[in-house]
Amino acid sequence: MVQKKFIFLLQRPNSVSEGSVAETPLMRQYNEIKVKYPDAILLFRVGDFFETFGEDAKRASAILGITLTKRANGSASHIELAGFPHHALETYLPKLVKAGQRVAVCEQLEDPKLTKKIVKRGITELVTPGVAFSDSVLDRKSNNFLAAVFLNQPKTGAAFIDVSTGEFFVAEGSNEYIARLLQNMQPAEVLVKKSHKTDFLDVFGPFNVFAFDDWIFSSQYAHDLLLRQFETENLKGFGIDQFENAIIAAGACLHYVNETRQDSGSSHIRSVSRIDNDDYVWLDRFTIRNLELIQSYNERGRTLLNTIDRTSSPMGGRLLQRWLLLPLISKEKITERLDAVSCFYDNKELSFQIQQLLAEIADLERLCGKLAVGKINPREFLTLAYSIDKTKELCALIPYESEPLRKIVSRFADLDELASLIRKFIREDAAALIFKGGVICSGVNNDLDELRLLSTDSKNFLSGIQQNEALRTGISSLKISFNNVFGYYLEVTNTHKDKVPEEWIRKQTLANAERYITPELKTYEEKILGAEEKILRIEQELYVQLIQQSMPFTSALQKNAALLAMLDVFLSFALIASENNYCRPQLNDGLAIDIKGGRHPVIETQLPPGDKYVENDVQLNSDDQQIIILTGPNMAGKSALLRQTALIVLLAQCGSFVPADSAEIGMVDKIFTRVGASDNLTSGESTFMVEMNETASILNNLSSRSLILLDEIGRGTSTYDGISIAWSITEYLHNHPLYRAKTLFATHYHELNELATYLPRVRNFHISVKESGNNIVFIRKLTPGGTEHSFGIHVARMAGVPRTIIERAGEILVRLEKEHGSDISVNETNKTKTSAESFQLSLIQLDDPLLENLRDDILNTNVDMLTPVEALMKLNSIKKLLEKNKKQ
Repeated sequence: MVQKKFIFLLQRPNSVSEGSVAETPLMRQYNEIKVKYPDAILLFRVGDFFETFGEDAKRASAILGITLTKRANGSASHIELAGFPHHALETYLPKLVKAGQRVAVCEQLEDPKLTKKIVKRGITELVTPGVAFSDSVLDRKSNNFLAAVFLNQPKTGAAFIDVSTGEFFVAEGSNEYIARLLQNMQPAEVLVKKSHKTDFLDVFGPFNVFAFDDWIFSSQYAHDLLLRQFETENLKGFGIDQFENAIIAAGACLHYVNETRQDSGSSHIRSVSRIDNDDYVWLDRFTIRNLELIQSYNERGRTLLNTIDRTSSPMGGRLLQRWLLLPLISKEKITERLDAVSCFYDNKELSFQIQQLLAEIADLERLCGKLAVGKINPREFLTLAYSIDKTKELCALIPYESEPLRKIVSRFADLDELASLIRKFIREDAAALIFKGGVICSGVNNDLDELRLLSTDSKNFLSGIQQNEALRTGISSLKISFNNVFGYYLEVTNTHKDKVPEEWIRKQTLANAERYITPELKTYEEKILGAEEKILRIEQELYVQLIQQSMPFTSALQKNAALLAMLDVFLSFALIASENNYCRPQLNDGLAIDIKGGRHPVIETQLPPGDKYVENDVQLNSDDQQIIILTGPNMAGKSALLRQTALIVLLAQCGSFVPADSAEIGMVDKIFTRVGASDNLTSGESTFMVEMNETASILNNLSSRSLILLDEIGRGTSTYDGISIAWSITEYLHNHPLYRAKTLFATHYHELNELATYLPRVRNFHISVKESGNNIVFIRKLTPGGTEHSFGIHVARMAGVPRTIIERAGEILVRLEKEHGSDISVNETNKTKTSAESFQLSLIQLDDPLLENLRDDILNTNVDMLTPVEALMKLNSIKKLLEKNKKQ
């Protein structure tokens, strides 16, 4: 069918070279539009189909799974074609966008019936990963940010805009700060200057980048755009007037939005907010990843967001995610949040009622976005009116004694006028799509009411004409019928044809009857046949009128949506606290953290029924317990203890209750984690390089209020190298001339326990286990004092390593312990060097040829790649070589 339709497109004169396609008027029109959007797939409306051509057709067919055809014309001339019915746009368009494609929608701008020339066409919408409104593209509980980054020294500017909700943020700071924001916001698309594209990818890593001409990133152009958008004389009211680079990035975002929307599709973007580095806890991308706040890197892993999200609305879900990534530093603001959570926590009945109402309220933020671009459908309008009613019910439920909640409720805008307007226009049983008709209420437009009466009452009206004419003429057998040749007619049998009035016009003679038309019947026919088309046109005009009259309410709608989202998050915090016995944290301006009975919020929800999470106390301060060296076997719970401490602090500074018996927390401004190890092979970085990059980021950004979690630093290199690095890092953190950052350091290097003998603010703790014969039982309790055993062989036995290997490993361990004893002596190091270093040096400097060969063999062995079995085999070969040498 597509091939037949496009025969006329491809007529080619003999002068066209082989392999090319003649430029017919339609193809010329296509090419003129396509050249303006070379990076987008162009969906070209032809009749009832959207078509793609050439390379676009190849990409579209692969992504959408639609047939790719070639239309041959002449010896070798052809062009690829792929298309789909125009009514399936909402099915296929989201698939293209989700695949990362920019899509230009080219519509017919006039009725083909009304022109003899080629139909006028134009781009009505440019849909991109960062500019989308369709529910099938967007995640309900996640923002869909478009970002722009303006690289500059010493401060880089960034802007983030979600056109589906109207939220607009800007920031300015170091590249590291902007990298953290990009990690937090996870933009679907990033705009950069063409000349900066390579630099951006080098600094910030892979993102879906779209490069603009450099002139778009200019200060004057950005200022003009923003002032026009917000209809203000300056930007001081938004607090961004001194952030020049952020303004430039914001201008690029707005330019892109205006380019993609060919109408006033950004009218709902009415303000911009600044994300200030000093307002939020520093969470670098390593910490966000290691703590698995919003994304798990394990296939079956569960994130903190998944665990604590009890929000009932998409608006609340999006706000909760943003709050988790931007914990507050202001004690006053945190206390306000905690007070609101307490109101719900202390009133279970109120919580239940509010939760029920929130679940019935639509996503007002995204409905505002759809309203702004004219994409809201009739049923969504009704949902909007219903949500306004439910919002009023919700506000009425908040008791006056709940002052923190009443303060929020007092800020809600009255939208009764909008709800009334919607119900005046839209029928309760309205169709989902305006072009299906039956949407507008009676009484809105007189012409519409008359046409509807005409359309629905046509049978009765025709019956009335028949009865009147039969009575007037005396033709008792008179009938009114219709055919496609001459429309409605009167049929008179031959018996009564002598009674036919002179003004009737005969149209057809049959064997036993005559057929006539009358001026009255013809006039009515025209009314009936044009009624449906006119009804649809008037309804569409009235619907556009409703959209225009609703536009002024978008600002109030957005305000109410933001307040509802806040209430939803507060309620979510209260519900999770009630379900899991969380406590209200006590925030103070001190530098100590004192957690009693702390638990991991994610792990405790995944325990088998009946199992109880082992609670632990953690105290850190700047006076006598700044650094905790934590030892214990694998699987004992060291990493869990580190993470739970960070998550408790983070939740507290988000304004949530925390999983503990009690928690007193001195405000933290930065949380750093160096947890786990993984090769970054795509960047050519080894496990150890990843470790050192993350560690360097921590050590270069310390503060007195930092919380640092270090897990197995140095395990990516040789044992003695690892001990040396871990040792020196601990000394650096303890002896820093300016900052006493609170630190939890989990390690297998038991030698680090000696640090507590000469560093006064270092304390040794271990995760206790119980030995029973050759087995161990994990107690998972934090206990003062270090441990000298790793229980690695016990853990290997529990994991199912073959018994022969376990027994052999035990023999080797006993021998090594006898031969080396304690590896490190504080006296020998003068508190600056470890004996581990001297052991390593002595091995390398031995003069014996055999030992030199062994040294070379060991140094050339990549221990990171060895399996336990290969390591034992390597050790066995060395043993045989030494035994052979001994006999000689």
